[in-house]
This record gives sequence, structure tokens and C-alpha cells, in this order.
Amino acid sequence: MKNIVPALGLALILAGCGGGGEQQQQQPAGPPQVGVVEVRDEAVTLTTELPGRTSPFETSDVRPQVNGLILARLFQEGDFVREGQPLYRIDPAPYQAQVANARAGVARARAAIASSAALARRYGELVKINAISRQELENATTSAQQAQADVAAQQAALRTAQIDLNRTTLRAPISGRIGRSVYTTGALVSASQTDPLTTIQRLDPIYVDIQQSSADLLRLRQQIMSGELARGGGAARVRLKLEDGSTYPQEGTLKFADVTVDPATGSQTIRAVFPNTRGLLLPGMFVRAELVEGTRAHALVVPQRGVTRDERGQAVALVVGADGKLAQRVITAPRTVGQNWLVTGGLKAGDKVVVEGAQNLQPGTPVKAVPYRENAGQQGGQPGNQAGAQQGAQPSGQQKAGAQGK
Repeated sequence: MKNIVPALGLALILAGCGGGGEQQQQQPAGPPQVGVVEVRDEAVTLTTELPGRTSPFETSDVRPQVNGLILARLFQEGDFVREGQPLYRIDPAPYQAQVANARAGVARARAAIASSAALARRYGELVKINAISRQELENATTSAQQAQADVAAQQAALRTAQIDLNRTTLRAPISGRIGRSVYTTGALVSASQTDPLTTIQRLDPIYVDIQQSSADLLRLRQQIMSGELARGGGAARVRLKLEDGSTYPQEGTLKFADVTVDPATGSQTIRAVFPNTRGLLLPGMFVRAELVEGTRAHALVVPQRGVTRDERGQAVALVVGADGKLAQRVITAPRTVGQNWLVTGGLKAGDKVVVEGAQNLQPGTPVKAVPYRENAGQQGGQPGNQAGAQQGAQPSGQQKAGAQGK
């Protein structure tokens, strides 16, 4: 009998626990909870990311303008050179001789002027007394004028010889970074050669040539002309992403768009200029440029996680209607803006788009809409799961309290 009483008590306790479980199953569950974002009409700045290449702001090929042997190279390869800085020295001896010859020609012409001018004066006195013919006077006068012209010609030859002599020292035409020297000391160069001795490039500032589809540029111009997009005052700003994925610390300015469309690619070249004080950008680097197209004053944006694709590939979104039920909308989302989709059709301001908790729910299901908080979603607290967890936790507490009461 002593063993029967405890066994009977244990049976009654288990029966009480079983009754609490049935009571839990019979309790009606509320509608699932979903996180929603209310669509608002707001101003959005539209940007476009396009590939581009860097190119020097100025480029100058250093070529000889006279013939001769290179006697010295006066720079270090890769250094920064200033405009007018000596770079090469070509053998000046032949050109020094030409200058001396031209100076002698000037002296000879000036001496001839004195003789022909004196003869013309004497003939002028003689013709008055009919001692000589008038033709002889005219010939003497013409000779004096020719002597003066010879002086001017010899002076021009002297200037030409001096210019060639000065050109035996090759100077930097622009300031910039100088490249490697193709010719060395002792090489014979000529004024008609096509190969440059070296190249100077100005890299601060630096150009970025961007390729954009002509169709996209046409669409952008039409949107600006129609007032759909508004351009701010001043030059458009451009940002750069480098080859390693980092962002260039300084912004650039959009300069112009080429007026010619490449028939092979159907694209136009857009040129932007960037400051390059630290020399981080080098010619030929591949970059991605982010251009600010303009501002759309009235735009609807939806988080990317609130938009999916149906079996036809159409963009769709789930919204919570006025009756508290899910409804599927086919939307038009032509592009992204940051972490959101820009929606141009299918939604209106005030619609509540589901972004969390509707993974296994079908359209027409009654739901409880709560504002979605991104931080809470990142911490693992999904609205649907939180509601289920709370509903599951409450019966456990009731079961425990029933067991204690028994």
C-alpha cells in the first residue's frame, strides 16, 4: 500500500501536465509578424559608375631640332623637371662656325652700303651738270638700296645661325615628370627623326577619360531637358575607385563630353580632371568613376531585400494592404540607388513593403505589420521569428505553473 500511494500521486501529476499541453494546442495563434518599410516620396541623387583610364594633363616629346652628336645628358631619368631646364647638349662647334660666318656677312654688307651710298651721292651732283646720264644715277641708287637689303638678309642669317646654336642645348618645353632617355651620350641625332629622345608628362592635375554609352547620355540629356532630373550649379563632381578597390581621397571635376560617338563601340568619351598632388595616379591606370547625374526631386525607393523576381523575371514586392493581408505587386525598378531600388511604377507613397518575416508566407495571408529596424534585423531578431518565440515561450510558463499547482 505504501508503494501504491506515491504511484497514484505521480499519475495525477502527469495527467495534469498532459491537460496543460492540450490547452496549449487549443489556444489560437495570432497572425505572423512581418517587418515593413513605408514607401516615401523623397529627393534622390542619381549616380553612375563607369570605367575609365587616366591620362596625363600635358605630354611633350623631346626631339632634336638640329643635327649632331649628343655630348651630355643633363637630367636624371624619372625626376621632375622645370620648363626651360637643360636636358641634352649637342655638339655646338658647327653652329658656332655658322654664327661667325653670318657675322662676317653682316659686316661685309654694311661695308658695301657705305661705298654704294657715296657713289649715289656723287652721281647725283654730276647729273645736275649733265656730266653723266640719268640712267647711271638710277643704277647707282639701285645698288645702294640693294646693299641695304643685303645687310637685312645677312642679319636674318645671323639670327638663324644663333637660333640653331641655341638649339644645341635641348630644354624642357613643359614642367613635369621626365621618362627614360632613349638616346645616350655619343648618339647621332637629326632634326628630321621621328623617335623622341625622351618624354615629359605633367601629372598634376591628371585627366580621367571615361567611356559612357551614347544612349545613356542621350537619355540623361532628355531627363534634364524635361525637368525630371535637376543639375546643381557649377561643374559636376566625380569620385574615383582605384584598382585595389579603395576610394581616391580627392574629388574631380567633369570637364566635357566628346561630340563624336565611336561607331565601333557606340560610346562617347567623358573627360574629368583630378588633383594629383601626391602622384598616386599614374597614366594608363584603370579606374572606376562615379558621376553624379542629377537629383530626382520626387522618387520612390525600396530596400533591395524587399524586392524579388518571379518566374518571368519581373521585379515583385509584397505589400501589406489596408485589410492587413499580404499582396504581391509587380513593380518597375530600373536601377539601384545605394542599398535601395529606385521604383518608377507599381508602388505609391504610403505603401508598406515587407522586407522581413515573409519568407514562407503566401499572398492573401493576414499578417501583423511592424516597422522594420535594420539594426534589429542584423542582430538576428526577425519579426516573424520573434513572434513565434514569444508564443512558444508563454505556454511553457503556463505548463510549469500548472505542474507546480498540481
